[in-house]
Amino acid sequence: MQALIDVTLPIFGIMLAGYLAGRFRLLGQDSTAALNGFVYFVALPALFIKAMAEAPFEAIFNGPFLAAWYGGQLGVFALALFVATFVFRDRIGALSMHSICAIFANTGYMGVPLLITAFGEAATLPAVIVTVANGAVVMAFLTVMLELDRSSGSALNILKDVVLGVVKSPLVLSAALGLALSGFGVAIPGPVATFLDLLGDAAGPCALFAMGLFLVGQSVRRGAVEVGWVTVLKLIAQPLLTWWLASEVLVMDPLYVAAAVIMAALPTGSLVFVVGGRYGVYVQRAAAIILVSTVASVPTVSFVVQYYVGG
Repeated sequence: MQALIDVTLPIFGIMLAGYLAGRFRLLGQDSTAALNGFVYFVALPALFIKAMAEAPFEAIFNGPFLAAWYGGQLGVFALALFVATFVFRDRIGALSMHSICAIFANTGYMGVPLLITAFGEAATLPAVIVTVANGAVVMAFLTVMLELDRSSGSALNILKDVVLGVVKSPLVLSAALGLALSGFGVAIPGPVATFLDLLGDAAGPCALFAMGLFLVGQSVRRGAVEVGWVTVLKLIAQPLLTWWLASEVLVMDPLYVAAAVIMAALPTGSLVFVVGGRYGVYVQRAAAIILVSTVASVPTVSFVVQYYVGG
């Protein structure tokens, strides 16, 4: 519990700092767009390049581990999308954001330090694998859906817009570059690595600060049913499905089972707010889901961690 509180309190603190900066008009709402732009175009690409390049190429493709992780995500995504299509009717972009919020975990900012605190340095590799798989692949898929939502015209034009949008996405390009560096065994020079570290470390705090700034004048209670539904999917459904796949279906090392389930149990990550803000889709709901799921995750994640650490 203490380890989780040590991780979550700074998250709330940064969001509160952003909120207060907006509330007392130290920064205006235009600062939210500027911070999101920095995170989307600069800080996150630096983080993706470094994380992908330093992860052992063979280890990234740990079949059973990735199957448990992606299986849990796909199952919950399908359920969220099915329900949202009939209950929370909207455009495909908003429906996609709704469903991604139900599966995109705060792996980098919460998961990595939490796993290392609970299991030691041995947990670093599975934590990095999940963070890379979560950030690069899920965000590439979300980019496709959001590009599809805003495209119009003939099927050929829509396809062209989607392909160009994905190819030009800084998140996709940076992940591909990092993967290529890892695959070819190219080491990042020291000064470049430091440069990427400094920028990448700013991604989480800036995204959280921008979200707190955005919440000024917004009602977190708006859409409470939808926010509550997505939070239940994220904190309960995803870890349960991941646990079943990792423990009952696939053969995996116990540490990797624990890592998959704990990472799946984490609250919604702030990157969905950044991407939603970039496309102007589902921004208020994403901010509310991140805030509510983070608060609600303290007891649920504590239970999951205690289950594996205590066992």
